[in-house]
Amino acid sequence: MAVLNEEQEMLRDMARDWATEKSPVTEFRKVRREGAPEAYDPAAYATMAEMGWTGVIIPEEHGGSDFGWLSLGLVVEELGKTLTASPLIASTLAASAILLGGSEEQKAKWLPGLAGGEIKATLAIDEGPRHGPTDYKTGVSDGRMTGTKAFVHEAHGADLFVVAAADGLYLVEAGEGVSLSTRSMVDNRNHAEVTFDGAAADKLANGGESLLDDVLDRARVLTACEMLGMAQQVFDSTLDYLKQRVQFNQVLATFQALQHRMADLFGDLAMMRSAVEGGLQALDSGFGVARAATIAKAEANRVLHTISREGVQLHGGMGMTDEYDVGFYLKRARVLEASWGGTAMLKNRFATLSGY
Repeated sequence: MAVLNEEQEMLRDMARDWATEKSPVTEFRKVRREGAPEAYDPAAYATMAEMGWTGVIIPEEHGGSDFGWLSLGLVVEELGKTLTASPLIASTLAASAILLGGSEEQKAKWLPGLAGGEIKATLAIDEGPRHGPTDYKTGVSDGRMTGTKAFVHEAHGADLFVVAAADGLYLVEAGEGVSLSTRSMVDNRNHAEVTFDGAAADKLANGGESLLDDVLDRARVLTACEMLGMAQQVFDSTLDYLKQRVQFNQVLATFQALQHRMADLFGDLAMMRSAVEGGLQALDSGFGVARAATIAKAEANRVLHTISREGVQLHGGMGMTDEYDVGFYLKRARVLEASWGGTAMLKNRFATLSGY
């Protein structure tokens, strides 16, 4: 496990307490029941901003705390445990794109609002059914963008889109020339198809040719952090269930076959944590980011897929019902596994990065 300083431990504990007490899974159930396209509680996000979570990776001169990616990952992991819905990850990734590729004017315009939570933003990257950051049809002519992004997280309620076009990344404000069509996904979260029809576009001209890859690597690591929190929670809740559920006059946890299955999951979870924390540390150090991010997301895909499936199975018939929370984690897991690269795509990328 990563070695945390005192401030990071305090941040993690604060996030854990808030998520457990103020944003349990019952809050997600409430948001799901209300059915708003934003699919999150604006008041809860405002509270996150007040606690400084929206500005963790943003420099102090732009209103943030510059506390680093590992610190942010601690928060995201705790929110993942309770399935807390918010635009925190999406807005942070948009902020990272501006930090990496924006001009001083663009940074001054957008980063303070993102750090304070007044502005919400997201990435608009993929145009097809699978993640594949190549051959974009979206284009910009005379400062106006035209194209469609098929799958955009946290699109509803976003004030700003960081959009991948054929010749780079652009900032596009919500409003004229931008239209959204809700995508109903199995996780009941905020997704949309976004169409740009002559929308004003402001290019992120800095950051070099690797800008898009650098932003996507951050997306992979942060998504893996949410997946880590989910995997930990499914493991813990399943273990608790096995310890109290009685079958054939015996507690399920006494059956050796089930003990072996949980032991395997425990080992998988440790591997996943090592990979995810390695990705966060790579982002903070700036060394080996591409490989570390690829490993983190690939391992998160593998382990969460296994743990979410096993969690439902080990809950038995009850795991298939809406009464138990474990099914929500499986549904969210399947969406996140496909986000920013499925396992096959990530394995190919790792081979390419390794020179094969």
